[in-house]
Amino acid sequence: MHVAIPLYPRFTALDAVGPYTVLAFAPGCTVTFVAAEAGPVTDDQGTLTLIATASYADLPAPDVIIVPGGPGTLDALSYEALLGWIRQAHEHTRWTTSVCSGSLLLGAAGLLAGVKATTHWAILEMLAPYGAEPVSERVVTEGKIVTAAGVSAGIDMALTLLAQARDPETAQAVQLAIEYDPRPPFDCGSPKNAPEGTAERALALIT
Repeated sequence: MHVAIPLYPRFTALDAVGPYTVLAFAPGCTVTFVAAEAGPVTDDQGTLTLIATASYADLPAPDVIIVPGGPGTLDALSYEALLGWIRQAHEHTRWTTSVCSGSLLLGAAGLLAGVKATTHWAILEMLAPYGAEPVSERVVTEGKIVTAAGVSAGIDMALTLLAQARDPETAQAVQLAIEYDPRPPFDCGSPKNAPEGTAERALALIT
């Protein structure tokens, strides 16, 4: 199973690296970072650079694509090379997926009309103009389109895909290998549970 993760300027690192880590551990799975041109792409903090080892043209028909989000997503909505690659790849994929605001790129590529989808809680309403039905869930599966909520949800999505691509036992083994046993110190990972004023502070960090 060949997985392609497209990179673009100011992507959020964990959106890409979380699913990469899960799937790179899986037997028989190859993960490739791609971009308009092979080479370095820097994240939203301006301090972490990942190397795209292939261009979109080099990998036109992967089995799975995982589109990360990040502050750079809004600019990327006008990157026709990226949107065109998503459209083309989708014709051949087993799964077309996104993490966080990456779902907006699926929408801009014309893939979400009539589809339930999710994204980061702060921009959930931005899915509706693409014809999607916004759903406030961690991972949403609609046929071969799978969308994950904000950032860390990409790990959950990758484990979900792996369980379907291989079997639950393999996904469980990978989960244990990476010791993914989240026990956050605070119950505020959702705006529904966050103390008053926390949402505003969170938005200030990401806008």
